[in-house]
Amino acid sequence: MLIAFKLKLALACAAGLAGPLAVTPLVSDMTTHRTQGEPAIVEIAAGGFSYRAAGDFTRGGQQAEAPLRSVRFNRPLHIMRHQVSSSDYQLCVQDGACRALDRGVVVAPDRPAVQVSWHDAVAYAGWLSHSTGAHYRLPSDEEWAFAAGRRFKDDGLPVDASDPAKRWISRYERESDRDLSDTAAYPFGQFGLNEHGIEDLAGNVWEWTSTCFVRSRLDESGKPAPQTVNCGVRVAEGAHRAYVTDFVRDARAGGCAQGVPPANLGFRLVREAPSLVAGVSARLGKLWAARS
Repeated sequence: MLIAFKLKLALACAAGLAGPLAVTPLVSDMTTHRTQGEPAIVEIAAGGFSYRAAGDFTRGGQQAEAPLRSVRFNRPLHIMRHQVSSSDYQLCVQDGACRALDRGVVVAPDRPAVQVSWHDAVAYAGWLSHSTGAHYRLPSDEEWAFAAGRRFKDDGLPVDASDPAKRWISRYERESDRDLSDTAAYPFGQFGLNEHGIEDLAGNVWEWTSTCFVRSRLDESGKPAPQTVNCGVRVAEGAHRAYVTDFVRDARAGGCAQGVPPANLGFRLVREAPSLVAGVSARLGKLWAARS
């Protein structure tokens, strides 16, 4: 058991050398919905943006920037207006479906659940889905970046082939300039709204995503080699992109987060839109029940 723990932590440390994200400004229509017994949801209209994939990229054995590519979402994205609250998470704990929050975490309806692991977030998503009949899940890194819009800047850095260390030093200095020592769990709205009406993005709570850490390699000619995927480390998004071991609740105390560690780990969920087939089946079922 101890050996497995050390191996997983070693993989997390190895995953620390990774590239940042770039997202171009995005403006799209936004509508806020609230359904009975479910969290407030923001609908972001279908659209596209430029995205720099998560992970570590090398070319010819040397560190390289992840390529920018265009990403298109053909369907609206439905994402929580704010992070999952500590009081909502506590309901999952009381049902026996979630692990208890750590001591010192304020339990209140207007404050985020913090110091939670990726596994805690997945457990809550499963419980909420079962409780409401809807399908909730963690967003992918692409979805989170799409939802963040202008709140997430391109923090990519050029690679100096003669001195690759300059890139890591520059990133660390830039991340250290941000006030990451403030770990208080503030009431929702403390960090404002983005252009889609989503609260507290890139504040002092980093949010878990479903995206695994990936190492991508290109040879000198640019031909890709097989990727190395490590799903024991997940991408967490906030004031900067971080790579955190999935069982870690407080990245400040370990987990080898890339660069400056996240001040808090929390999450918000995406709600899957019901498929057309499922919607038709549900309506037919109601009609059949009414006739019976």
